[in-house]
Amino acid sequence: MQASVFHFKPLNLGRWIVWGAYAAVLLIAPLLFSSSLAMTMLSQIGIAIIACLAYNILLGQGGMLSFGHAVYSGLGAFLTIHTLNLVSSGAWQLPVSLMPIAGGLAGLAFAVLLGYVTTKKSGTPFAMITLGVGELVWAMSLMFPEFFGGEGGITGDRVTGKTLGISFGPQIQLYYLIALYCFVCTALMFAFTRTPLGRMLNAVRDNPERVEFIGYSTQMVRYFAFILSGFFAGIAGGLGALNFEIVTAEVVGAARSGAYLLFVFLGGATFFFGPIIGAVLMVIAFVLLSELTKAWLLYLGLVFLFMVMYAPGGIASLVMMNLRVAAFGLFGRLWRPYAALLATAVPMLAGVAALIEMVYHRQLDAAMGPELRFLGLTLNTASAVSWLGVAALFAVGLGVFELARRRFARAWNQIQEDIEKEIRRREAL
Repeated sequence: MQASVFHFKPLNLGRWIVWGAYAAVLLIAPLLFSSSLAMTMLSQIGIAIIACLAYNILLGQGGMLSFGHAVYSGLGAFLTIHTLNLVSSGAWQLPVSLMPIAGGLAGLAFAVLLGYVTTKKSGTPFAMITLGVGELVWAMSLMFPEFFGGEGGITGDRVTGKTLGISFGPQIQLYYLIALYCFVCTALMFAFTRTPLGRMLNAVRDNPERVEFIGYSTQMVRYFAFILSGFFAGIAGGLGALNFEIVTAEVVGAARSGAYLLFVFLGGATFFFGPIIGAVLMVIAFVLLSELTKAWLLYLGLVFLFMVMYAPGGIASLVMMNLRVAAFGLFGRLWRPYAALLATAVPMLAGVAALIEMVYHRQLDAAMGPELRFLGLTLNTASAVSWLGVAALFAVGLGVFELARRRFARAWNQIQEDIEKEIRRREAL
């Protein structure tokens, strides 16, 4: 008999380092940022990471543009808060730590129910169907107050019993529960990208005709991916219900679905870690930026417009392009162009931000007087000097930034040519 031969793949040290660093960040973050605001933001970031990664199963991996994915995270949140209230009343016995799974199962169930019809189409029809389903569920949230709680929503109390002596009353205890779910869900969704179904989903995105030709049903591939995405979205909704202890109709609204789409795109839908970046940006925008200025939605729209025009691959694509340059040992040639871009961008951004803040102050806060504070300076909306000053700052900043941008573009293009030459040289060896 011939002896069996076993082959072992070499240890992927880089992957262990990345996942170890990810776990370390989740563990250490509340120790470095221990204020109540920081704990709130960290908890929301963990929830947002799961939700954005779940959405990216559709958008980035499957090429399915959904305008209603908040339906599944929102319904998962509602089922979780109802489960929490049943446990609090003594009708059910379930540890609080497992309630997000109830939200995941709810998201999965509704994805099974609604996804079969939704995934019969692709492209623009798929997007329109998801928009219609989202609006339908949002309308139902006002029609059935017994389940959705009407305008006031449904409240609950997560401090019900103890699991291994943990009550989840202190925010840090709940944070570590969210961090555990965040890490496990991230690992599972990454593992999905390496499965045959995950690879086939990429093929459906890139060439659905060929997938059909070799005998696979593109509709069923989309359907299974939709179900999986609904499950993880429901887990995110369940964690959100435990975090806020209240669920309102807003969680199934179009604004929440739009936020998933916007920030997954900004982070980079074509890379697995892109939605993680987008989730961090989403919490920063909703929690910090919205408190700093009333014009935060305008700033967000301008950033989105800029990214669509100059970096459609999102922040993740910018990171990967620069890592490619660094891998060839050429990043040292970019630090001066990058420094020039940063130095010229500061006055340009300060000028346009000052103009926006002055316009908003004049339109919305005129009763508070013509003066406002911006970056430590006092600006007067009734003075032509202030308007001319910030306009000149913006104009000059824009001019020098354009010069720096052109120099950077020349340096970047030259580096890309050198990289291509080096690749051809190595292939010739």
